Parts: sequence; structure tokens; C-alpha cells
Amino acid sequence: MRPRSIVFDLFGDYLRYRGGSARLLTLVSLLEAFGVPESTARVVLARLRREGWFDTEALGRETIYTLSAKSWAMLDEGRARIFDRGTDPWDGQWRMVIYEVPEAQRGVRDEVRQELAWLGFGPLATSTWISPRDKLDAVADRLRGIPGLRLDLLTCRAVSAEQDQEMTARCWDLAQLNRDYSEFVKAYRPKQASISSGTLSPLRSLVLRTELVHDYRKFPFRDPDLPTELLPKAWHGTEAHELFRTEHDLLAPAANHFIDEVLAGAKVSEAG
Repeated sequence: MRPRSIVFDLFGDYLRYRGGSARLLTLVSLLEAFGVPESTARVVLARLRREGWFDTEALGRETIYTLSAKSWAMLDEGRARIFDRGTDPWDGQWRMVIYEVPEAQRGVRDEVRQELAWLGFGPLATSTWISPRDKLDAVADRLRGIPGLRLDLLTCRAVSAEQDQEMTARCWDLAQLNRDYSEFVKAYRPKQASISSGTLSPLRSLVLRTELVHDYRKFPFRDPDLPTELLPKAWHGTEAHELFRTEHDLLAPAANHFIDEVLAGAKVSEAG
């Protein structure tokens, strides 16, 4: 796990619910729990501040790091994407986005593709992306105001269920995604017994919970959250998501205890 990812995980799962601020020395101490040296922690935190992810203020001899508005928005959006799944029945309609960008604006084209992929759209053809979820308003909101971009937002329906499946296969590599979900389940299912036993130390619970989030959060960037009608048989995504949520909840009390001990001034070695 990269140190900057650990910082966002610490704020996303814990520190945001404790005011969204922490002392620099507290953050250094927390990162030490993951084997990050103090010198590296200070460099990473300073870089994140320069990038606008944190605001800082001096309080006596202390430096306080506080989530910026940019960070709050990113954490809110990321948490919703990781933890939430669509449950509404599919209405059988596709939402289609057709975009046009001047040839010279390759950067804009890449930005549009990244935003559409994040929202769960897949590339049906050049400059044409589709999703079974009703997210056209979100597309319009996220892509509003981009110079030179033209959008056509449509709702349409395939002529048959077979064509729905064929379009899905063209847009997403669900076979590989399903294999990766299966590997996640194989890696974390055996850990559930020890997690449920309550015998893990607070320090180990924090580290394991962070590893769990780290290993699972790659899926929302790849998984379009398709309705059941469009998923392959023996789909492991649902099992993986339920396993992730269960173990994340089970590890929470001990992990939160460790965080609170460090915030109260305990050393990492004592808290663990």
C-alpha cells in the first residue's frame, strides 16, 4: 500500500468522523503502524498539502492537517462508489452518451472517458458510451462547462435480450472481472473466522481493515454495477461485496479503538 493511499484510508474510514483534522505527529504515528518511516510520512503529507488535499494551520508548536473541500468531495464520492450497489430493478433501457471533441483536444477526450468510466458507462463504439443505470444527469453535471465538448444524451432500448447481452460483452470484460472477484473471495474468506473471533489486536485489526479496503476498492473503478439481467452466470461480484462489507464491519470496533488510543497520545507500540 502506498503511503498516500493509507493517508486517505485513515481519513476516509476514521478521521473524517472525528472532525476531519489531525495533528501532524498523530498522522506520523498512525503511518508508523503500517511501517512508513517518519521521514517518508512527512514528505507525503507535505506533498498532499501542496496538491490541495489538506489545509494546514499552526497551533503552538503543532501543525494541524484538515481535509480540504476537495478531499471531502472525493471521500464522499469514493465511499458511495465502494460501499453502495444498485438495487433497483432494471427498466430495460440503456442510457447513451455520444460526445464530440475537437481532434486537437486529446486531453479533454481522455477526461471525458475517465469520467464516463467512473460513472459506470462502457464504450459501445467510438465516442459512444452506454449504461443501464439512469445516470445521465450525473454525466451532464460532471462534464458541464468543458470547452469544445458537445454531448448528446439519449435513452434507448435494444431489440432483444440477446442484443442486450451482446452489447454488454462489447463494453465490459466481465469474465476477467469475475475471475478477479473470485480471487478476492478466495483470499479473504479464510480470514473471516479469525476476524469474527475478536482475538485480533487493535493494531492488527486496523492494518487488516485497511488492506481489505485497499484490495477491494479497485473493483468499483472496473465494475459498472450492472443489473442482474446483464451479469454472467456464477457471478462472484455479489459474494465479494457482501464479504467485504461483513469483514469491514467486524474489524471496525478494534480498529477504531486503536485510532482513538493514538489520538489520545498513546504510542503505536503501546496501542498495538
